[in-house]
Amino acid sequence: MRGLAVVLGFCAVLAHSQAIAQSPGDPLSWLGRIATAGQRLNYAGTFIYQSGKNFETSRIVHMADANGEHERLEVLDGSPREVIRSNSEVRCVLPDQKMVIVDRPGGRRAFPSRLPASFAGLAENYRIRKGEVSRVAGLDAQLVVLEPKDDLRYGHQLWAELQSGLLLKARTVDERGEIIEQFTFSDVKIGGDIGNDALRPRYAKDGEWRVVHANGVEVRKEESGWALNAPLNGFSLMSIVRRPLGRDRGEALHLVYSDGLASISVFIEPADGSRQAIGPLATGAINIYKRMAGAHLVTALGEVPLRTVQRLGDGIEPVVR
Repeated sequence: MRGLAVVLGFCAVLAHSQAIAQSPGDPLSWLGRIATAGQRLNYAGTFIYQSGKNFETSRIVHMADANGEHERLEVLDGSPREVIRSNSEVRCVLPDQKMVIVDRPGGRRAFPSRLPASFAGLAENYRIRKGEVSRVAGLDAQLVVLEPKDDLRYGHQLWAELQSGLLLKARTVDERGEIIEQFTFSDVKIGGDIGNDALRPRYAKDGEWRVVHANGVEVRKEESGWALNAPLNGFSLMSIVRRPLGRDRGEALHLVYSDGLASISVFIEPADGSRQAIGPLATGAINIYKRMAGAHLVTALGEVPLRTVQRLGDGIEPVVR
């Protein structure tokens, strides 16, 4: 029995070594694998989201075929929620409110597709290196570390499955190395067929359901009427969309700035006359900053340090023509 244990141990070490030998050595190549794996692979599993003392468990099913990407995510804790995605259209189902919110959130993606398809610019804002190989959800995973080059963004630690490149664990850390938020699979199956039944909504649309179309209208930069008065190092304007606020409330202008990984949203909306909580605040991993700009309320929020959302929120001004 002892000899068998030694042989089995040797085989495990050999298989582990072969897997490492077959994986790329360049950390940028690993980012490429992570960026494509979450979009092009079939997978199904359960992951846990951690932010401070709060934990949330979700089940995800993802299928890629000739028609694009299809995904179903169900939150398993608290009030029932379900997110159904077909390519760029996202439907958020809230059974307790009997409401479906339809949106096209643009380039921002969720775990495990955390990286954009174009990630080459990340090296300008982060020092990128490989870490050690460890195990996540019972699978060997390569750690890739992104350390910020300034104090305007957080650090990121990404664990990718050795064979497929699928992101198994993603951690955001502050300048002290403390965890701000973390996603990690507790179990996952990569590859294989995904049946259409697995992608169907769980909650039947019985009775009266309200459908809210939150997707707005894209606006050109020169037509928005607002601009950033001083560049924010590494962050570029990615999109501007006008979004409806609801009956008799007008519209909000939604600007998205990104460095290729971290994103900041800025909402500019008419002030409604009520007393607003102006200044900084935080909710989980997201920092928020609000201020008045004439007759408008400006809200900047993102998974970046407070100083970053404050600088961006203070820098947005109406264009003087």
